[in-house]
Amino acid sequence: MTSTRTEAATSSTTGIRRMLLEGLAAAIVAAVATAAVAAAGRAAGISLDVAGGPIPPSGFATLTVVFSLVGLVIAAGLRRFARRPRSTFVRVTVVLTLLSLVPDVIANAGWATRLLLILTHLVAAAIVIPVIARRLPVERSVTS
Repeated sequence: MTSTRTEAATSSTTGIRRMLLEGLAAAIVAAVATAAVAAAGRAAGISLDVAGGPIPPSGFATLTVVFSLVGLVIAAGLRRFARRPRSTFVRVTVVLTLLSLVPDVIANAGWATRLLLILTHLVAAAIVIPVIARRLPVERSVTS
């Protein structure tokens, strides 16, 4: 019995570690992608000025990493407490992604800038959410 619990704990720790490593890798890929999208938009003549100040492409990368880390914290909590971690994570992050678009839509900026901001959010979500979700169990195993 103790051996089974030890194996389950080791498997769980390995699963969390793998989720974190792959999530961090996805965050870095998403950061590069959002910075590239922002830079391409700027090169195409789309302003990155929001509320009178420019957002540098590196700002997109930084915020992508920060909010990807928030997603990893959410995933870790759901992995531990949710009955169905994977589907719960996907639902929560899709809702949060949609909510993150609200400031883009109401930003004090031109429509091209707003659409570029929306695109960067969607690119980041499309990269990070599936990678983390794939590492979450479909159902949480309940051990006594």
